[in-house]
Amino acid sequence: MLKREATDRVFHALADGNRRAVIERLTRGPATVSELAAQLGVTVAATVQHLQVLQDSELVRSEKVGRVRTCQIDPAGLRNAEAWLQRQRTAWEHRLDRLGAVLDDQTKEPGS
Repeated sequence: MLKREATDRVFHALADGNRRAVIERLTRGPATVSELAAQLGVTVAATVQHLQVLQDSELVRSEKVGRVRTCQIDPAGLRNAEAWLQRQRTAWEHRLDRLGAVLDDQTKEPGS
């Protein structure tokens, strides 16, 4: 998968409040699909759909043992988003530094 596509999938996944709630819950430790569904107040089927999006974006991984599927955080997806955000932050900080320098030059009086 291209890096851009991976980043797009992460931001798509995080655009939904229920999926962000799942991520927040899983930061405290693994949880079953039933536990996540109860927390969200939605059906298990709806929760499974949310989890599929999160798994496709590499934010969550799951394991099925018997009839129980347990989910946990997968940091790989967050690394893609973090790298993209860092590149954006660096570019904007550089632009703002240049703007600050231009403004400083304009406020200085000639001959001082």
